[in-house]
Amino acid sequence: MSAVAVTSTTGNGATTTAVGRMAALARAELTLLGRTKATLLAALFVPLVMPFSLSSTVEQMDLKSAGLSAGSVILPSAIGFSLLFAVYSSLVSVYAARREELVLKRLRTGELRDAEILAGAALPSVAIGLAQCLVLTAACAALLDVGTPQAPHLAVLGLLLGLAMWPPLAAVTAIFSKSVEGAQVAAMPLVLVSFVGSGTFVPLEFMPDRVAWICELLPLTPVITLIRGGWTGGLSAYEALGAFATAVAWTVVAVFAVGRWFRWEPRR
Repeated sequence: MSAVAVTSTTGNGATTTAVGRMAALARAELTLLGRTKATLLAALFVPLVMPFSLSSTVEQMDLKSAGLSAGSVILPSAIGFSLLFAVYSSLVSVYAARREELVLKRLRTGELRDAEILAGAALPSVAIGLAQCLVLTAACAALLDVGTPQAPHLAVLGLLLGLAMWPPLAAVTAIFSKSVEGAQVAAMPLVLVSFVGSGTFVPLEFMPDRVAWICELLPLTPVITLIRGGWTGGLSAYEALGAFATAVAWTVVAVFAVGRWFRWEPRR
């Protein structure tokens, strides 16, 4: 895949808008993603299977004492799994693979800007993640009787923040991977920490106060908090603002780190 192959052009050979260039790159990336069976299968099916493993754990919790239900725990967690696997984990592999194959280096010689290259490469994974989140929401609504969200704007905000935050975090993680094979190893620490501390398997309400306060600072936690609060309606304005600020802070830091340290050529 060369820079010419993914650059959208007019009839006179002039490059179109940034949106057109990113769309052309996204189409090329989707084709490449379809050829990478392992990454595609992990992105498509792992997030759909994970909620089933969570249901047995949730059944053993005294959710009523915390004002929660099985649906209000599993639904945000399912969306979190989708963001972790369909968006974050798969994009770490994509960025590392395209760097090692010199695709990123060649794209920079064309008219695509750095931000357009990274955003265009991320669009297929983000689209898959968004589609999964919508499917999981519909499935949980049908099977777990979660009802309609009490504060839908918070749920939508949480999902949008997650879709915006995890691609730059994936690009940051790709900085530390020396090979395509090492990309998933590099992604694993943040995935595991998010499992344990972001309220996916164990809601923050069941953690000691000091531990919960630390876990609130993790990147996935504000997404889970806003989506769960959107369904239960039990999130105060102060808590919602805190979650929003945490997600924005992670996004800003990740974007800065990518602009400062992202590697466009293979690591030797």
